[in-house]
Amino acid sequence: MYPGCFMNSLLRAERKMKSIMFKRYQLNHTGQGARCPRSVLLAAIMVLTLVGCAAVGPDYIPVEPEPQEKWHSELQGGLTADRLNPETLAHWWTTLNDPQLSSLEERAVKGNLDLREARARIQEARALRGISKANLFPTVDGGGTVTERRFSENSNTGERNTLYAAGFDAGWELDIFGGVRRSVEAAEANLQATQENLHDVLVSLLAEVALNYVEVRTFQARLAVTEANIKTLEKSYELNESRYQAGIIDQLAVQESLRLLETSRSQIPALETGLEAAKNRLAVLLGEQPGKLHQELAAKRLLPAVPTTVAVGIPAETLRHRPDIRRAERFFAAQTARIGVATADLYPKFRLFGTIGLESISAGDFFTSSSRAWSFGPSVSWNIFDAGAIRQNIKVQTAQQEQALIQYESAVLQALEEVENVLVAYAKEQDRRDSLAKAEAAAERATLLAQDQYEAGLVNFNNVLDSQRALLILQDQLAQSEGTVTSNLVRLYKALGGGWKSLEPAADNSNHVAQDKKQAAR
Repeated sequence: MYPGCFMNSLLRAERKMKSIMFKRYQLNHTGQGARCPRSVLLAAIMVLTLVGCAAVGPDYIPVEPEPQEKWHSELQGGLTADRLNPETLAHWWTTLNDPQLSSLEERAVKGNLDLREARARIQEARALRGISKANLFPTVDGGGTVTERRFSENSNTGERNTLYAAGFDAGWELDIFGGVRRSVEAAEANLQATQENLHDVLVSLLAEVALNYVEVRTFQARLAVTEANIKTLEKSYELNESRYQAGIIDQLAVQESLRLLETSRSQIPALETGLEAAKNRLAVLLGEQPGKLHQELAAKRLLPAVPTTVAVGIPAETLRHRPDIRRAERFFAAQTARIGVATADLYPKFRLFGTIGLESISAGDFFTSSSRAWSFGPSVSWNIFDAGAIRQNIKVQTAQQEQALIQYESAVLQALEEVENVLVAYAKEQDRRDSLAKAEAAAERATLLAQDQYEAGLVNFNNVLDSQRALLILQDQLAQSEGTVTSNLVRLYKALGGGWKSLEPAADNSNHVAQDKKQAAR
């Protein structure tokens, strides 16, 4: 197909050149024109062969996933299949109505190091695309030399002279079979994949900031629960100590109350350690040193409340919103173009070259017209035998294209799996939280009843001990479950691809667009 294109163009060029040669013949024989060098004719033929030739290798055909029409999981816990609101999805953390969380998200976008690294990768990919585009144009080099030369007396006159030379060398490889164009196509797709990688990093960053913030508030809630229970257990211990001193109870009740008190106190260091780690991690996500946010987060606040309803749309919407899927698709497009780059090596390479300058053995005559020198003409090279290396490279690029397609399909499946799992987790954790809240209320009433009966001498202290232990466990589990519900909502918005449009600096983005337009104009 492609050699035929080349031959058709060559035949068209030959017909045009015959017409040119006939006109030149008339001019030469009428004395109205000068003779045209044969190299000029050959160069013109080679340029004309560029007309109408397509790039070798397969053209990229966009791939589209075919997801199911609705989610497999039953939507519960306030989840609805309503269409995703782009504004809500872009700023999903505002649904939690926590100004401090919103402030942390904005600061993270400005200071996070992973995000800055992803932006630097975009600039690298943009520069690589520029390098690929530069190969489409001629190159011009300038230089000058002063050469002192002496001829051998045995082989020549033994004379000694100086040669002065300066000039420009130009070269242009004609992209007849599209190898360079395919490399530009690959670089462009790779740049777009790198931009999607930035979006994916932004999605993960916004979710991680929210998750660590929720973790901070969860640890604070658990600490508050534990500290409140410790005060209650201290009163129980003091009461038992007084009753023992009065001879009302034995030492066993005193030791049991002390054991439960110290067991509760032993949980404080672990909770404080987790709280410190969450604060430090949050500071690092913001691009700040550990400890910078401790004072800001010192005040204990309630966990952000989740909205009553959350729209999740349909699978097709999610796949369009997720930058990791778009990144995989762009990598597939880039690898498809690289097959064309490898295929172009099967065909000959044509190049135009030319030199113009000044040469003289006398510095005084260097800038005179008689010192002018030039040369130009076409060249061709063709790798006739390489033991099959080029064809093997084509097979390598084709296999890598197949891998890229598989990776794209895998990204689609993993995205759907992630959403399905978090849909179930968000709804079921709300059921668990509601059950724990009811159990905690019942345990609190049971503890009060057991304490009253114990003080009245109707039951022994084991009843009080069991009820207090059960209440402490349920309160801690309830605090964790409330944090998990909020965290699962964050994970849901992350799985839906939310946040990547939100806080990307407008100025930075406009600069990228301007650079892309400038590159396209070139």
